Amino acid sequence: MEKERKLLIAGNWKMNKTVAEALDLVQGLRRELAAIKEVDIVVCPPFTVLCEVSKAILDSNLRLGAQNMSENSSGAYTGEVAAGMLKEFSVRYVILGHSERRQYQKEADALIAKKALTALASSLKPIVCVGETLAEREGGNTEKVVGTQVKGSLAGISKEQMGEVVIAYEPVWA
Repeated sequence: MEKERKLLIAGNWKMNKTVAEALDLVQGLRRELAAIKEVDIVVCPPFTVLCEVSKAILDSNLRLGAQNMSENSSGAYTGEVAAGMLKEFSVRYVILGHSERRQYQKEADALIAKKALTALASSLKPIVCVGETLAEREGGNTEKVVGTQVKGSLAGISKEQMGEVVIAYEPVWA
């Protein structure tokens, strides 16, 4: 079977790692994963270490991703990060719609779709997360929930743009 595109492995560091810890981790990843060429490897550290991690993975097979971004390009949005800001650190991917953001920040599919369109317009590859809760799974609603999330989170994205989007099935219960 021939793959249409390269497989992707992305590691979301969540709210973990100081600068020193992050640099130690990426040096180890560079060393241990240097020979891996058949998949794209993306590290997604917290915003506070993007700058240093970006420098540390230069000239390696590791790619940089962000854990989130705003749908806005600039403005009075305290605590938000714009696509242009991420690109300054050579970020190539951005995680959108992570289950924790859907749950705790109440991010809806429509907002995720706006963010995905903003990412694409900025030449970032969105990693759109979808997944059901344990109750939804046990209730037999996995396909309905995930289908609704995919459809809503990709609203407005053209067929041509779809090739730049990564869908990550990330069930809340896992």
